Amino acid sequence: MKLVGTLPERVGFLHAVPIFDLFALLLVALLLGQSFMSQSGVQVELPVSRYQIARLSDASTITLTPGNPPVLWLEREQVSEKELLERLKQIRAETSGIPNVCIRSDQSISSEYERRVAEEALQAGFRVYLVGKSLGKE
Repeated sequence: MKLVGTLPERVGFLHAVPIFDLFALLLVALLLGQSFMSQSGVQVELPVSRYQIARLSDASTITLTPGNPPVLWLEREQVSEKELLERLKQIRAETSGIPNVCIRSDQSISSEYERRVAEEALQAGFRVYLVGKSLGKE
């Protein structure tokens, strides 16, 4: 007994639909992938700066947000000033060479407080970069 298929030999649109789905998925992933990544989960209004630095892939990020006293964030975790110094020393001990730290502070943070945090990072042995908003992206 011979079995015979009832469908035609090549059903064109049935073979093309998975390919279109794959291309649509790749297009969405490539176009929207960067918008889902964020350096830090904390939003701040950066001051305007004419000087921009290249992206540092290995840098830690300290974010200063408004409050009384200002709130400190190391990467995405809220820390106190004592914890910040301890965590910076721990990061310094784990890395070879001179590690980098970027300080992002809201416009309402006083320069005195920002300088104090930068000096703590310098004392812990880090290279300190102050991050600002570029002139063209206001």
